[in-house]
Amino acid sequence: MHKILVIEDNREIRENICELLELDGYQVIEAENGKIGLQLAFEMLPDLVLCDIMMPLMDGYKVLEQLKLQPFTTSIPFIFLTANVEKKEVLAGLALGAKSYISKPFETDKLLQEIRRWL
Repeated sequence: MHKILVIEDNREIRENICELLELDGYQVIEAENGKIGLQLAFEMLPDLVLCDIMMPLMDGYKVLEQLKLQPFTTSIPFIFLTANVEKKEVLAGLALGAKSYISKPFETDKLLQEIRRWL
């Protein structure tokens, strides 16, 4: 069973994503901000990370940067979930090593398709 870490500060969105992933057979780890998410990533070593960009304490870009610095987390596929899909934002995230961007609100099928693509 694949482990997915969901880092999202909006409780309702986070809970919806987690429920969706659990129903699809994934083990889900959830974090309400980037700082907690980074700590959980280091401890739990998920198979994939879904992460919001704009969050308190640590944004998604910083989470990705920190994961890429460690040999044991650098290869974990990382997908941004964001309401901001401006071209320069997408390019910045991809340059840091993100595999994909999914815009919020998202279609369930697109989210699951991207997860399967990178696992």
